[in-house]
Amino acid sequence: MAVSKAKKIEQVEELGNELKSVPNVIVATFGKLTVAQDFELRKALRASGARYRVVKNTLAERAAKGSKVEEILKNLEGRTSIAYTQGDPVALAKALAKYAKDNPEFTFKAGVVEGRVVSTKEIEALATMPSKEEIYSKLLFLINASARRLVTVMNAVGRDLAIVVSQGVEKQKFKEA
Repeated sequence: MAVSKAKKIEQVEELGNELKSVPNVIVATFGKLTVAQDFELRKALRASGARYRVVKNTLAERAAKGSKVEEILKNLEGRTSIAYTQGDPVALAKALAKYAKDNPEFTFKAGVVEGRVVSTKEIEALATMPSKEEIYSKLLFLINASARRLVTVMNAVGRDLAIVVSQGVEKQKFKEA
């Protein structure tokens, strides 16, 4: 069923508004995906807070005009899908890389992370990084560990003095004057 010109214009405007407001976009291509595989991919991306669209190349190029992703959506060929998020780009890359590993017909074309164009190798490298939450938890652990060590060292002087005094009392080393 053909899509009317008015519907295409509406789709381009909607996609264009979304692409102008998102800093993280990954463009991919796919071969023969079944409905079940497509549903699985969309479910994984929704869980990471991302959106996913299969778009016509010409419509994607028109929608990207004036946005940060304009450069990567020019002169596209073949089937094209766009995954984008306002949130964590690592979570998006991880979800797509996991899906690409399970489905070799799904491959990356290009991407934009925090407004900067990245290659397919950089997208794959991004997928191996820890997420923001993991980095925050490691950072908080390190900050907490330093504070814990400081308190332990400060308490050691008093504890060691108490042990020496206690041992002296046990061995009756202190004499009354």
